[in-house]
Amino acid sequence: MSLSTARSFLSEAGYGEQELDANSALMELDKGLRSGKLGEQCEAVVLFPKLFQKYPFPILINSAFLKLADIFRLGNNFLRLCVLKVTQQSEKHLEKILNVDEFVKRVFSVIHSNDPVARAITLRMLGSLATIIPERKNAHHSVHQSLDSHDNVEVEAAIFASACFSAQSKDFAAGICNKISEMIQGLDTPVDLKLKLIPMLQHMHHNASLASSSRELLQQLVTSYPSTPMVIVTLHTFTQLAASSLIDIPKQLQLLLQYLKEDPRKAVKRLAIQDLKLLAKKAPHLWNRENTQTLCECALSSPYNSLKLGMLSVLSTLSGTIAIKQYFNPGTGGVSAPPRLTDLVKLVQECCYHSNLAVAAHGVTVLANIAISCPEKDMMQLEQDTVMGLESLLVLCSQDDSPRAQATLKTALTSLVQLLKSRPHLSQSAVEFLLCQLHLARDPSRVLMCHALAAIATQLPVLGEGMLGDLVDLYRVASHSSTDKQQELLVSLATVVFVASQSSLSAEVKTVIKQQLENVANGWTVYCIARQASRMGCHEFSSELYQSLRTRVASEHFYFWLNSLKEFSQAEQCLNGLEDGDYSAAMTAIAEALRSYQKGIASLTAASTPLSPLSYQCDFVKLRIDTLQGLSQLICTCNSLKTSPPPAIATTIALTSGNELQRCGRIAMQMRVSMDEFRSIAARYADLYQSSFDADSATLRNVELQQQSCLLVSHVIEALILDPHSASFQDYGTLGSVQTESEYERRMMSVFNHVLEEVEGLSRKHPPVSYLHTGCLCDAVIALLKVPLSFQRYFFQKLQSTSIKLALSPSPRTPTEPIPVQNNQQLTLKVEGVVQHGSTPGLFRKIQSVCLNVSSTLQSKTGGPEYKIPLDSNTNEIEQRVEPHNDYFSTQFLLNFSILGSHMVNVEASVVDESGIEWKTGPKTTVSVKSLEDPYAQQLRHNQQQQQQAQQARPETAPAPQRSSVYARFQ
Repeated sequence: MSLSTARSFLSEAGYGEQELDANSALMELDKGLRSGKLGEQCEAVVLFPKLFQKYPFPILINSAFLKLADIFRLGNNFLRLCVLKVTQQSEKHLEKILNVDEFVKRVFSVIHSNDPVARAITLRMLGSLATIIPERKNAHHSVHQSLDSHDNVEVEAAIFASACFSAQSKDFAAGICNKISEMIQGLDTPVDLKLKLIPMLQHMHHNASLASSSRELLQQLVTSYPSTPMVIVTLHTFTQLAASSLIDIPKQLQLLLQYLKEDPRKAVKRLAIQDLKLLAKKAPHLWNRENTQTLCECALSSPYNSLKLGMLSVLSTLSGTIAIKQYFNPGTGGVSAPPRLTDLVKLVQECCYHSNLAVAAHGVTVLANIAISCPEKDMMQLEQDTVMGLESLLVLCSQDDSPRAQATLKTALTSLVQLLKSRPHLSQSAVEFLLCQLHLARDPSRVLMCHALAAIATQLPVLGEGMLGDLVDLYRVASHSSTDKQQELLVSLATVVFVASQSSLSAEVKTVIKQQLENVANGWTVYCIARQASRMGCHEFSSELYQSLRTRVASEHFYFWLNSLKEFSQAEQCLNGLEDGDYSAAMTAIAEALRSYQKGIASLTAASTPLSPLSYQCDFVKLRIDTLQGLSQLICTCNSLKTSPPPAIATTIALTSGNELQRCGRIAMQMRVSMDEFRSIAARYADLYQSSFDADSATLRNVELQQQSCLLVSHVIEALILDPHSASFQDYGTLGSVQTESEYERRMMSVFNHVLEEVEGLSRKHPPVSYLHTGCLCDAVIALLKVPLSFQRYFFQKLQSTSIKLALSPSPRTPTEPIPVQNNQQLTLKVEGVVQHGSTPGLFRKIQSVCLNVSSTLQSKTGGPEYKIPLDSNTNEIEQRVEPHNDYFSTQFLLNFSILGSHMVNVEASVVDESGIEWKTGPKTTVSVKSLEDPYAQQLRHNQQQQQQAQQARPETAPAPQRSSVYARFQ
């Protein structure tokens, strides 16, 4: 394998390669490092980051960095620069270097070179390693010495290293602070060097005295050096220091506002605005009314649009926080003026109609946040002003295709949706306005407006029916070409139509959409629309679209995927026509749905690949199948009351046995089986929920609703038939008050509440079991089935991807070979892991810690002495939590194998998010261990057995038993 082969191996996407392949790639890179050609050496060096990404475990990373350290020690300056770049790119892997002393020793030897460039690269290398050698005194001393060098390159490198070590080491920061102060204040230090030294003071926040002395020095510099570059650098360092030390943020706010108000230089004002925005994000609660008022006055008096835009950006950031409430409610000792009379409202009302679109966008954002956050008194006029400002900006931006106008339009629509969520009485007029603008707007603007309409219709479904006519008319003339924006518009418009229709599409709407799709839509657009139809519960329409797409794909996996989606849609369509009280039709519909679901799960299994196993989809569909089967069986059980009523002696049997359920006959036992089945399905839904760490919140809520429906059925069975006296409805009383986020959730909650009311009323009036009870159960089943199932985003699309890769040591040489361990010793099992992310890590939730569970089970027992061993030492069950750092974690377990034989050790990983919720993400790893008897104990046992055998073989008249036993030991 050549260097080019190693390069092709490392360029492959994905993880999970065997260790042998990674070692082979490392060997090939090592050959490149030892090559006599400089080009091959450089190429090998720059391939190391890909190797680290491919196999991010300490054993390989330690070996690789030691090889790089040798190249750094023996190579030329260009190779050293390449190694430096590799080290900086691989910062997250530095902690995995096991031989830190040896690595630093090889790198540090270059610091004694006569070449100042080599020393400079070494200083930068040491600075890049500051995270793993923060307290290395020889490195500190070299950095101190290099600050006095006469070579500018070496001094700049020393400044870089000083900043890195100051950020990591409290002792280094305290020791270097005086040196830096002297150099900054020294007259012989050039100004450009002072500009590079000043930013180092932002790291002097390790204790209060150090931060105070650094702040005093910066205060002196601001007054002593009034030049623009010096003021800009000093003020920014001031802000960074205050943001890190926290206690000086109010003073820093006053200082920045003073410069913003009094300094005439635009560059300084721009820097002040930039730092004010940083502090607004960092600590908005520390902004008092006076600070916000000063900022408003500066914005009102500023003649420059760029500066006004910056100040409005700061106010926009503050308006979404508690700072806006502190402005309108100054608290004790302050007089709160009416909102419309304040400078802030005057400013944003003026800016809402500004010629600069970005200024207007920030203006309407602040005005909307004020209308949302402030109390409702005196708000009517302010709400009208906000709506007028938003409408004027929407009219202006909807006619412009430029990126700036589209960004402004998106901001304005986001503010409008948030305003309507808190002020629903404004929704009707806003929807009418948006529908009117849809006919006049450009295509990119129409897409954004459709998204806003869908969000509004989801919040207020009552508005959906009113907008449906305009949407269908617009769909008829929506697209005349196949451009990307036209295709996106078709999907967005169809989504709004589905939301407005509330899962019941009329024939006219279907015809209009199909006609447009046949004319100009490509395959991906049709798939996106079908996916949205499945999500909104329009299964008949989605089934037709999937049917048309099956033969238009190039892969059989895609064919089976689309075929499974078609079958699932057909299955759900079978349940759409159910009617209350028609139980036989319900049984037939469920049987048809199950037939389609079985076909679909077979296609779904065929569509899965090793890279895309479709595990969530398969589990969700299997649970749906089991739920439908359970509901069908429940209806059959209810019907059995008619076909097999309780015998005439059922009452006598109940009195004799003391079991009231015997009065109901065989239906009671069937109902208990059905209740247990639904509880087990609900537990499986809970497991599916816990394993879906990467799912979006809507998908998780959908799984939760399925689980609640199963629990509801089991509770209804218990409350009506099995135990009506002790059943409680108090735990379900708050279902109606839960804030719903989608139409599907709203309908499911409505069904839950209706079923509970019916059951509660019936259980109090009639004793079990009668036709009223079984009829109520069947009605509850039909009510649940009549709500069209929603296939949420995670079923089709995975926006966040998180996986964990584990490595165990010691590990067997072959997968089937067990690890030997003596029974009187404990095995130290080291578990290392790497957290691997997709393109958008932490989109929905982030990993706080990893929970590792190690357990062992005895597989087979071998012959040996029978010892009385405490029960605790027979099994291993250990759980430990570890927080990953730079996506790497490591911990150790002590395992006891006192029983001779083969044991199977299971290691399972789960993750804990920032909210403390544990998710069963896996993976599960197993390793085989063979417990062997201690050789010394084995020899003693053999000697004892030989003695016993000799005693048994000795004649009873033997004169010297002691002598024979002594000699027997040496035979």
